[in-house]
Amino acid sequence: MGSDRTSFEQVRQDWTRLGAADPLWAVLVEEDKRGGRWDAEEFLALGRRDVERSREHLARLGLPTTWDRALDFGCGAGRLSQALAQHADEVIGLDVSAPMLDTARSLDRSEGRCSFRLSADPDLRAFPDGSFDLVYTERVLQHLPRPVLETYLAEFVRVLRPGGVALLHCTTRPLWSVRGMIWRFAPSWLVCWAQRTVLHYPAPMRMTALPEDRVREIVTAAGGEVLDSVAVDEPETHWAARRYVVRATG
Repeated sequence: MGSDRTSFEQVRQDWTRLGAADPLWAVLVEEDKRGGRWDAEEFLALGRRDVERSREHLARLGLPTTWDRALDFGCGAGRLSQALAQHADEVIGLDVSAPMLDTARSLDRSEGRCSFRLSADPDLRAFPDGSFDLVYTERVLQHLPRPVLETYLAEFVRVLRPGGVALLHCTTRPLWSVRGMIWRFAPSWLVCWAQRTVLHYPAPMRMTALPEDRVREIVTAAGGEVLDSVAVDEPETHWAARRYVVRATG
């Protein structure tokens, strides 16, 4: 656990710097939006679009599309938290970056349905078993060191109520684009150096791949089941990913 704590603290430091420098851009990296050029309404609208896409996915599987209590893991500036609050009585937005949470609170229009909390641990020990009927995380797990990522996958199942659902996004491999090949072949220290010194990122955005069979193994061992898995190529990130629908079976 000591090495996991060290890795977690590095993630916290990186995303604290990113959140303080340019929070909306750090959440949705688009070059023409850098330097505070994201329009807040456009940013929040994209959150509503993504949540609607996920609700349609759940509806096709015959699963609930409204919830009592939801966890937005890695909530960042709260774009998904607010969108989820249109379909949930309560949404907890959890993030490692205090500046990100400050931005989320400043943009919050949920009329009290959202609350934003700082994540202090490389697990979900702050929440008892069966705390939520939805866990939602999008483009967050990819930035965690693999041991920490795997811990959280098991924790998501633990904090779900029996029959509760998690919507999870995990990267699987870099694409065969120029930047994707850099991710594929360059050592991680060199990628981090290039992000800071060539691209002038406030802090590196590390990336972690996790194969589908490993996701299924962790979920099953934790007492859940993968109901669906959809492959997605994401040219804007230069990575391939999968979106999973996981249900707690306990």
